[in-house]
Amino acid sequence: MEVLGIDIGGSGIKGAPVDVVAGRLTQERLRIPTPQPAKPAPMAETVAQIVDHFSWTGPVGVTFPGVIMDGVVRSAANVHHSWVGVDAADLFGGARVVNDADAAGLAELRFGEGRSRKGTVLMLTFGTGIGSALFADGVLVPNTELGHLELHGKDAEHRASDRAREEEDLGWKEWAERVETYLKHVEKLFSPTLFIIGGGVSKKADKFLPHVKIDTPIVPAALQNEAGIIGAALVAAPAGPPPAA
Repeated sequence: MEVLGIDIGGSGIKGAPVDVVAGRLTQERLRIPTPQPAKPAPMAETVAQIVDHFSWTGPVGVTFPGVIMDGVVRSAANVHHSWVGVDAADLFGGARVVNDADAAGLAELRFGEGRSRKGTVLMLTFGTGIGSALFADGVLVPNTELGHLELHGKDAEHRASDRAREEEDLGWKEWAERVETYLKHVEKLFSPTLFIIGGGVSKKADKFLPHVKIDTPIVPAALQNEAGIIGAALVAAPAGPPPAA
């Protein structure tokens, strides 16, 4: 069956219908720049624009870059602070709403590099911020938000996100050193069996991952930047997200 998945990011809002059995987009995705400032009303209008673009009347799943509890936004580090306390599920017309990295992780464990992986698997998405999805034997621990761990006196994402790389005009090797420092910190806390690197930067993994030297195996996400859209659709499927293979 098909479900519309919409992935809200700090710089862009992307959506497409998804075959939730095969784990693939069935139409070309639509990407619209995230309104600035990223307040609830204009962002809801953008989500509605994507729904209208596909003439969609079925179930809709939406990711959000922050802590989501029962459809309500509890944190909003990379969008406007006025989101905190908003019932996003209601604002998005009854859509299922899920943390963006959690959605990407669910998709990757079902269809990508996380398939059949046991132990502690940690997916990290590097973009405007750093998102995290933590799994213990295939079971999601939601809303971990590990991009906000303190690193050198700052939120880690202020030093090691893809936005930090762009804003500070860092070379890939220089940025990889920051990513490595962050991953070593996370490694000590969780002793994962696998790191999966997602977000838009995953398409350029060959430019930085060879420079990252850590003990834990590390791979780029197989679904790359489509993982959030696919994961949003999985969560909104009538039967809920299928168990990881």
